[in-house]
Amino acid sequence: MRFTAVMNTLIIGATGGIGAATARVLAAQGDTLTLSGRNEATLTALAAELGAAHHAADVGYESHVRALLEGVPPPLDTLVYAAGAALPEPLKDADPGHVRAVWNANYFGALWTLKHGLGRLNAGGRVYLLGARPELVTARGFSQYAASKAALARAAEVARLEHRGVGITLVLPPAVETGLWAQVGRVPRGALGPDAVARALVTDRAGEAQAELRIDG
Repeated sequence: MRFTAVMNTLIIGATGGIGAATARVLAAQGDTLTLSGRNEATLTALAAELGAAHHAADVGYESHVRALLEGVPPPLDTLVYAAGAALPEPLKDADPGHVRAVWNANYFGALWTLKHGLGRLNAGGRVYLLGARPELVTARGFSQYAASKAALARAAEVARLEHRGVGITLVLPPAVETGLWAQVGRVPRGALGPDAVARALVTDRAGEAQAELRIDG
């Protein structure tokens, strides 16, 4: 696996808990960072803290994702997709706006990222997609979250077949203490801090690419 001396890294969803933690850990590693998220004020503050480039984007729009990828100086060494949404509700109450928001964040944004990002990666480059363990999300109210994360996992499998020159890793942590739980309720007891996920990702990047990165507490 060969990379440039300084890693060129894009983090999408950098304003969330895992995305921001990963940005800080990779900045400490010396990566040249480009950060993206929807909350422009939070994104600007994080970029200023880390000395990173930043571009606000709504991943639900392919045009936004394409423009974001086209604006990052090639080639990329690492691409992290950390955007996500839960918005749990029973199937009988499924709100079209909520359903679209969940699928845009968890699946379509990742799809556009793979479509426009894989060809911009260095040979041996790495892609990390934040997935979900099926046994943890097969729960009442989580139909769209579970389904969108399952779709992401299957799309990643096919992407590996189509792009043999890069590593595409589905990151599967347990419950993580992030702002996403504000959509759900209280944070589960024993949830990992986002820093633990970020450190696991950096450790994994130093080794051979694998299809899944299961992170345990």
